[in-house]
Amino acid sequence: MEFIADFHIHSRYSRATSQDMNIPSLSKWAKLKGVTLLGTGDFTHHLWLQELKQLLQPQGKTGLFLHNGIYFILSAEISSIYSQKGKVYRVHNVIMAPSFEIAGEINKMLSRFGNLSADGRPILGLSCIKFAEELSKISKDIMLVPAHCWTPWFSVFGSNSGFNSLEEAFDKYAGNITALETGLSSDPVMNWRLSRLDKFSLISNSDSHSPSRIGREANVFSCELDYWEIKKALETKDKSKFLYTVEFFPEEGKYHFDGHRNCNIRFAPAETKKHNGICPVCKKPLTRGVVYRVEELADRPEGFTPADAIPFKHLVPLDEIIAEAKGMGKASKAIEREYLELIGNFGPELEILLKADDSQLAKMPFKIAEGIRRVREGRLKILPGYDGEYGTIDIFLKEDKAEKRQGQMTLF
Repeated sequence: MEFIADFHIHSRYSRATSQDMNIPSLSKWAKLKGVTLLGTGDFTHHLWLQELKQLLQPQGKTGLFLHNGIYFILSAEISSIYSQKGKVYRVHNVIMAPSFEIAGEINKMLSRFGNLSADGRPILGLSCIKFAEELSKISKDIMLVPAHCWTPWFSVFGSNSGFNSLEEAFDKYAGNITALETGLSSDPVMNWRLSRLDKFSLISNSDSHSPSRIGREANVFSCELDYWEIKKALETKDKSKFLYTVEFFPEEGKYHFDGHRNCNIRFAPAETKKHNGICPVCKKPLTRGVVYRVEELADRPEGFTPADAIPFKHLVPLDEIIAEAKGMGKASKAIEREYLELIGNFGPELEILLKADDSQLAKMPFKIAEGIRRVREGRLKILPGYDGEYGTIDIFLKEDKAEKRQGQMTLF
């Protein structure tokens, strides 16, 4: 069966998350989004783990769990901050487990390295090498995924706190990595520029801190809803079972370009190099984004596609398309009403964005349907995100808006 999975989210026990990040609310939003399989996030937190045990029903020997028609997979993100060879590294990793028993063993191990109850995403003084080694002692069934692997501050390849290779980070345990998470600020095309990443599947997840953001990046499979089937599909890059990923336009991510948010400085890599990496306003080092970092490590030209690459599709969330079509903020109640009405009439969000055909689009408000078409065709303009600031998308390009104003003027 074909289904959509979002493995990396957080519960309300993580910092800066919505209090609505609970299982009933997540199940409701997963249905609205069209996500069949959702990561639980944060199983390392004792209170969240307690709720998971109460609300999730194990599905036989599949390694998955069910609540109100939505499947869940036990997942968590670990923040490792540690010193290695005289340098401080900050790396986030996602792990997944097929049972509460294995999750319990993981928590028991991790508690030796820090306080798991302080945050849903615990900060531990645990190196990637030691982390992978300890996981291997517990079970070969655990999935290990370096999270948002290019973000500057907290990732395996981060420009400010990461490594130059997976082998440098994980040593002999690099082979235990199940897949790599591209993160919102990079897409597969950028990762394909590094030949040494070819053997890994590239997955995309929302890293959501609120229910409405789940599924903004996701993975599409055609296999059994089974933990080990999914793990095998990822490890073998089986294109018949791992069909494609759903991606942000990476320019929209918070760390695509370089810059200083406080100084209003946003640079492409060439401009950063021109300024020797220094902010022209405050004279401090710029935060170097994902494009810059990929350029540093790449051994292939832009546009290279490996023969066994898993395909992907760029999308813009439906509420953003509606908001731009209506010229309103996406937090508006009117946008929410339109969003829910569209889903009520045409099915879940990802179904609309990925599969609504011409006959269905013809029944939608014209400008929203046109927005969906333009996103599918990549006919939009994006001001890239930088230094923690999301990029801004212009679907109905300024010239279109100017033509509309011109038309209105000639009418009167």
